[in-house]
Amino acid sequence: MSAQDDAAMAQGGSGRAHYPQRRVAPGSSRPTRTAAIWVAVAVGLVVLVLLIVFFVQNQDMVTVRFFGLEGVLALGTTLFIAAVGGGVLVALAGGARILQLRGGNHRRRKRITGQEKGYDGHAAG
Repeated sequence: MSAQDDAAMAQGGSGRAHYPQRRVAPGSSRPTRTAAIWVAVAVGLVVLVLLIVFFVQNQDMVTVRFFGLEGVLALGTTLFIAAVGGGVLVALAGGARILQLRGGNHRRRKRITGQEKGYDGHAAG
């Protein structure tokens, strides 16, 4: 809860602070979700082009050994697989942390309110 929320409740308000509307300068507009998606797609395409260049420039064959297994792959492919593996490990660690925080928040909310609430904020049951 913010200081503005506290002030609104202290004045006998409904507990919800009323924030003023953001004003937009004449002739300009706010970014839309469609614009954000378009930018994300454009950035993704640039990254894909850079990956293609990386693969084309790193086609030397290298021997890869992992837990007794051995194989020959292109250097660019090998490095890409290693990067994806690292990303998966980071995603797993992040997901575990999110679940940990959600569980703590759920227990804290249950302790404060004395009842179990579902994800939509309504009392379960």
